[in-house]
Amino acid sequence: MIKGNRIELRPASKKDFIRQVEWRNDENTARLAAGSYAALYGHVTMEEVEALYDKRVVKERKTENIFAIYIAETNTHIGNCDYRDVNPIARSADVGISIGVEGERGKGYGTEALQALVQFLFEDLNLQRVQLDTWSGNDAAIRTYQKCGFKIEGRLRRAECVKGIYYDQLIMGCLREDREQ
Repeated sequence: MIKGNRIELRPASKKDFIRQVEWRNDENTARLAAGSYAALYGHVTMEEVEALYDKRVVKERKTENIFAIYIAETNTHIGNCDYRDVNPIARSADVGISIGVEGERGKGYGTEALQALVQFLFEDLNLQRVQLDTWSGNDAAIRTYQKCGFKIEGRLRRAECVKGIYYDQLIMGCLREDREQ
């Protein structure tokens, strides 16, 4: 478990995975989490999420890189975060985060969760780079990422289409030295 001041990142359980059915089927949550891929990200069934859990956790044993975000004080599961595509030579990884409970967005939990995850990756896994991507209309997420030390490193123009409007895809990165400053 990874602890922050107000949040805990716990290895995702089957119950945590199942909670994704509700979140992924919410149009707004799917749009924020996946941009133009929202149609593919959302509209999932319980069976699809259970199959994903069985594949990624039971068969591939990848629980160590998928975390459920809990508010420590209330023991409430509010979202998920993960790291993936670890490159042991470059010592880098991709990360992702989503606050699924709409009423808990904008309270700093996502920022705290991402800061805790990035700190874990730099300190415990000895990575030197962490990256993510988002779409240029996801203003709250971009602010969160910047608070956590991420910088916009690349822009794929009009690579995302959300509700019929084209946005740029932003590639953001954070180096260990960025956080040490």
